[in-house]
Amino acid sequence: MKYFIKTFGCQMNVSDSERIRGVLEGLGFKVAQSPEEADVILLNTCTIREKPDQKVFSLLGELRKIKQKNGSIIGVCGCLAQRMGESLLHKAPEVDLMFSSFNIHSLEKLVKQAMAGYKAIEILEEPPEDEDKLWDIKPVRDGQVCAYVTVMKGCDKSCTYCVVPKTRGRQRSRSLESILKEVRELSQMGVREVHLLGQNVTAWGQDINMGFEELLRRVCEVEGIWRVRFTTGHPKDMTPEIARAMGELEKVCPHLHLPFQAGSDRILELMQRNYTREEYLSKIEMLREYVKGITFSTDVIVGFPSETEEDFGWTLEVLKEVEFEQVFSFKFSPRPETPAYDMPFEVPDEVKTSRMSRLLELQKSILEKISRYYLGTTQEILVEEYQDGKLIGRTPSNRWASFSGDKELVGKRVKIKVLKSSAYGLEGELI
Repeated sequence: MKYFIKTFGCQMNVSDSERIRGVLEGLGFKVAQSPEEADVILLNTCTIREKPDQKVFSLLGELRKIKQKNGSIIGVCGCLAQRMGESLLHKAPEVDLMFSSFNIHSLEKLVKQAMAGYKAIEILEEPPEDEDKLWDIKPVRDGQVCAYVTVMKGCDKSCTYCVVPKTRGRQRSRSLESILKEVRELSQMGVREVHLLGQNVTAWGQDINMGFEELLRRVCEVEGIWRVRFTTGHPKDMTPEIARAMGELEKVCPHLHLPFQAGSDRILELMQRNYTREEYLSKIEMLREYVKGITFSTDVIVGFPSETEEDFGWTLEVLKEVEFEQVFSFKFSPRPETPAYDMPFEVPDEVKTSRMSRLLELQKSILEKISRYYLGTTQEILVEEYQDGKLIGRTPSNRWASFSGDKELVGKRVKIKVLKSSAYGLEGELI
């Protein structure tokens, strides 16, 4: 028996898919290289915007033909499954199996039901009491050097455009003991970088009377772990204590993904982000004071309802001031069951497209400026893979780099001199 998983969306979904693979391989399944050769096909979905939804339903139409030919079991899991529930079956009756991130640990039972010919559908309204059984599942990971470690789920914020509280629930911190156990096991397996994940990762510990800075310190104590990263935090939860820990702990990489979403205070208020532009910029200033050489990436929404040209101009000003190394920008997409779905004064799509083009053009010029800084510098690289005769890895500041060298250097830290620097990566030679 073989399985095939297609993962949409964020790193949290990637991490969930690794545990789903663990369940299936525990049942004796082997990975398939294509849907055509799979007995079980799973789509782990995202619903943060309309486009991923469309991609899922388009793919389900293609998979229907494979099912008719091969008798494959088709499953949908993740955030779209959680948001739509059984109504998804009305649009895609070919689906045999459905569950959400709340109950991945129920997958063994559900797969057996589907293989017996029954519809195996289990979508829960709230996280179950036994949700922590998820951490007992050994994930099957692709990477041998770097690994994702989920440390919390859900979010207690109320951003008006966001479906996460609906699809992932309120925030629940994973226990410190459980996290450290997984990190130690990863170290023993040869993993050298861990990436701590959460919908609002810097809020970890708020529900168990601990602080995220303590988690950082304890993870950095694990022998064999060389680098620690984390994604994604809300600006309101970025405290001086966390910033101080980042600066003091050598293993914590000097890079942070800190979404600001919009530069206009009026739009930020409509989004219910609970900070102003100046408050966000003060967090950036604080982080630069504590963490020398820190770089930033961010998320931006273009064309939120009623956004004016002046509002958009403030977004561009934030880009100019911070000079992000990476910007993930999206045109506003109204999501059902969110307050922003019915907000008046929708921005026309052609205006969103024009503003997005201007934002990308500005970011391109910023990246060209940043890339000149790297040229000729010496950078430490943790080598993650060997591909087409090249070694590939990242700098502590999260820049990808490629260079020639022996395959045996995968998993090692090396230094390179940067010979070429583009907006999106570095090329160098071993020192």
